[in-house]
Amino acid sequence: MAEIEPIADKVTSYFYALLFVRHPDLRALFPASMDTQRDRLFKALLTAAKHVDDADVLTEYLSHLGRGHRKYGTLPDHYPAVGECLLGALSRYATSSWDPETEAAWVRAYTAISQIMIDAAAENEAVAPAWWQAEVVSHELRTPDIAVVTVRPDQPYPFLAGQYTSLETPWWPRVWRHYSFASAPRSDGLLTFHIKAVPAGWVSNAMVHRARPGDVIRLGAPGGSMTVDHTTSNGLLCVGGGTGIAPIKALVEDVADRGARRPVEVFYGARSDHDLYDLDTMLRLEQDHPWLSVRPVVAMGPTPSGTNCVSGQLPDAVRQYGPWREYDAYLSGPPGLIRSGVDALVGVGIPSDRIRHDSIEELVSTGD
Repeated sequence: MAEIEPIADKVTSYFYALLFVRHPDLRALFPASMDTQRDRLFKALLTAAKHVDDADVLTEYLSHLGRGHRKYGTLPDHYPAVGECLLGALSRYATSSWDPETEAAWVRAYTAISQIMIDAAAENEAVAPAWWQAEVVSHELRTPDIAVVTVRPDQPYPFLAGQYTSLETPWWPRVWRHYSFASAPRSDGLLTFHIKAVPAGWVSNAMVHRARPGDVIRLGAPGGSMTVDHTTSNGLLCVGGGTGIAPIKALVEDVADRGARRPVEVFYGARSDHDLYDLDTMLRLEQDHPWLSVRPVVAMGPTPSGTNCVSGQLPDAVRQYGPWREYDAYLSGPPGLIRSGVDALVGVGIPSDRIRHDSIEELVSTGD
């Protein structure tokens, strides 16, 4: 892996070329543009190689991948073809480290990796569909590039507050992107997402500028572990930047639904006051629940009147308050915010094992 990492683009491009030439029927499983897909393959390989000696971590990671691949139409018969072409690409580019012993090791590793994924998919197939159809029932443009979209799945969709799902639109088949649920599970079964259109974001632009009530999208299985631990009475310190406020709102609703009066402190960050698109909702929640405190944080420009808004960067604002040693922390937003937020939270005394956020690798690999 060390030898091929600097030339990962060449290796992955060659791998896919081999795959599509030798097995042209598999091309239909992949999106039209392969850029993101190439990145994902190498990240998955690096992660598997990194944890190859840690059976528990490796199994959890690969089982999640195996379940997630069901929505692409992946079948057990596809794995040998992928393995054959993967070995072909590695042997072509890892010229100084490839030998019969290395090849035998990769055969063993890939056999184990694929079997874990196949088994996880088969187990999941017994209890859940490969994907859910979901009809758009409302589409509200909050800013020129942020929409709040609510959908009705065609069958019950089980998830926990703080989790996310993968979403595919009819306009870009086989292109999936991750979005967090913006509410706790509801009795009417509806699901809400906050989606920001980003430059060159196929799915995000389609959902913000093109989707309308009546359109049908597809949802993958829920994922993520940024959920509330209801076995403890610790307070919750929630830091959400931009549309990262969506899962934070879901966590607040989850605590309210449980009837527990745990202190919940929310820091809601945005570049300007115009980007605080869901502030009214959060302030209404604050009025309804005396255990909830909401602090908007604006990086530049004027602050919204009538609020206890803080000027500056989100991590700096969190440092101003506290102490937070008795709190569980939840971070949601762009990868850069999560990295700086983790540093800030550790710096104010919160143990790293009590800081929850979605995987940064997952966020980076999904692009938009």
